[in-house]
Amino acid sequence: MLAALALFAVLDANSKVLSGGYHVSQVLAFRYAVLLALLGAARLARPRAGGGVATRRPWAQLLRSAFMVGSGAGFFLSLRELPLAEGYLVYFTAPFMLLALFRVLLKEPVAATAWIWCGVGFLGVLVALSPGLSAGGAWAAYAWGLMGSFCHAMVLVMNRSLRDEPGMARVIFWSAVPALPALLPWAATEWVTPSWGDAAALSANGVLAGGATLCLASAFRHASAGRLAPLEFSALVFAVIADVTVWGVWPPLLVWVGAGVVTFAGIMAQRRTG
Repeated sequence: MLAALALFAVLDANSKVLSGGYHVSQVLAFRYAVLLALLGAARLARPRAGGGVATRRPWAQLLRSAFMVGSGAGFFLSLRELPLAEGYLVYFTAPFMLLALFRVLLKEPVAATAWIWCGVGFLGVLVALSPGLSAGGAWAAYAWGLMGSFCHAMVLVMNRSLRDEPGMARVIFWSAVPALPALLPWAATEWVTPSWGDAAALSANGVLAGGATLCLASAFRHASAGRLAPLEFSALVFAVIADVTVWGVWPPLLVWVGAGVVTFAGIMAQRRTG
């Protein structure tokens, strides 16, 4: 779960840079084409690498793919208009959605401590990000962010539902094959020929998204939403690390305090939440 969130943090930063010059359909189509190319190359080098791709639940796999597209599009369109801080604040509604969806759709019990530590984590995010929030905001961008958060939560629900169908190849295949044909006609109408540098960045999005997808699918095969949802807030910690190590930007004290609260909530959730 933590590896997935670290990959998503890098993916979000990369996508925000790309959003200035490319349409969402082209970015997502590039992402899924890279995923399929990597899977194909792996299976050419070693037949059946990653396991089989057959599924007993094609409709569930298609639903997960649709929610993945919705999540990617929602976050891309939101972060195109909003500062990362505000975009992340909208994203951090996802853990609460996740707990509710697991309880309603999968009938899995959710301990009260899971809600408590999610609340503590969200408080840490508010402490960290409140000084940087703008007075106004683009409501359409907030709406896209909420859509992306809901779709992200539904992807995690589907990961848990499909935990009896593990395997790298199956996850990648059923994520990309339904999405790519749906995106390509739209991408063709909005196509902008990328420079070599941008082509590398677009390809990197596919690698990052693929790695995060595999990590999430693995996480929800092994643990409940109650244990994993509070860890979503650790994305703030990864954002702080990226600011310091990549851009050399040292966040103000409140960001460090908020990151500490988020880390504490995540650790306590693992100790106290079933």
